[in-house]
Amino acid sequence: MDTSSDSQVLMARQPIFDRSQRVVAYELLYRDEQDTEHALFRGSGATREVILNSYTSISDQGSLKRVPAFINLTRDLLVSEDFPELPRKNIVIEILEDIEIDRELIIAVHRLAKAGYRIALDDFIYKAEAVPLLKMAHIVKVDVKGMSFDQVAEQVRLITPFKVTLLAEKIETVEMLEECNKLGFKLFQGHFLSKPKLVKGKKVDPNQAALFELVQELQNPNTTPERLEHLIIRDPVLTYKLLRIVNSAAYSLVRKVESLTEAIVMLGMAQIRKWATLIALNNQSGKPEEISRSLLVRGRMCEEVALAAKLSNHGSYFMTGMMSNLHLLLDIDQKTMLKEVPLSDDIKNAILYNEGQMGETLLHVGNYEAGDWDLLPSNFDANLYEACYRKALDWSKEAMQALNDLEM
Repeated sequence: MDTSSDSQVLMARQPIFDRSQRVVAYELLYRDEQDTEHALFRGSGATREVILNSYTSISDQGSLKRVPAFINLTRDLLVSEDFPELPRKNIVIEILEDIEIDRELIIAVHRLAKAGYRIALDDFIYKAEAVPLLKMAHIVKVDVKGMSFDQVAEQVRLITPFKVTLLAEKIETVEMLEECNKLGFKLFQGHFLSKPKLVKGKKVDPNQAALFELVQELQNPNTTPERLEHLIIRDPVLTYKLLRIVNSAAYSLVRKVESLTEAIVMLGMAQIRKWATLIALNNQSGKPEEISRSLLVRGRMCEEVALAAKLSNHGSYFMTGMMSNLHLLLDIDQKTMLKEVPLSDDIKNAILYNEGQMGETLLHVGNYEAGDWDLLPSNFDANLYEACYRKALDWSKEAMQALNDLEM
């Protein structure tokens, strides 16, 4: 993609889940400030392929795969005679709720459906004039935010006769998720993963606390390999996995490394910090992989922004981003997690109050990820953040694959 100074392109993705809370697609959120006609997808096939590969390729339960992308297109682009050639297997075209339904639009959607594109109706509320679109649609997205259970049920009753797949979007509570599941929705989208059911009185597991103590020590610039060995060796699983990593083909060593101190020296502090943290994430069984994936993306994006801005101690930016939502894996509230996990005050204050450069970076990265681009400052460098986000996506895919390889 063109990331020159005159092309302000913003892109992010939001996961779409099935009933098992596995990612089956991503909705691509994007804005091209230089071209409101969405030239992002009108350009060369090579550019589109790069975009889709970066934003829809993931490591999922040990295998690399590409999931479909839901894409919003303007009315002008939908009815255009030179509609861009998009990969039909990997694209779901969303018809926005504010597009006027008339004969021209119905003909355009019919042409696209006949050409093999899957059609989704976005933020859909049943109305008679939408029946022609319902007959051609494959997926109908119902915005359940602000609706009562009875109102959602009424929409399901009206839409069900058209034999479409129902997607509940803007789910913000576990209760609404469960209700939509009962009503027959098969796909789900929203912030429900960020609001898990909290277990009252639950504490951080002692093994987890020990691992986070190690992560804290790794940030100490005066630590020694011997001190780290003392902390690592308390966890046999971590010891085994770190030795597996350093002896893997990725490091192409002439001889096997047998001691932890040797492994730490060989890998270096930066690598040990990341691997210990990734292993901590991977120990959270029973959680959707998207939580771990999103933590890695956020941590790495914070770090990439710090690197690009030549800020000091960029590893702490990684920890700030990743730890900001770690409580989602632990089923406890954020403040409890931060009290029990030994992190520096700078990182804790950045997470809790967006204090300092780390806190400011975390705030901007969070808004970018959510597609809340209007909340970003006026001097915001869109090209920098887009590049950092894409690097973070690619790195998280590789990291998730490496973690799964350790389990084999």
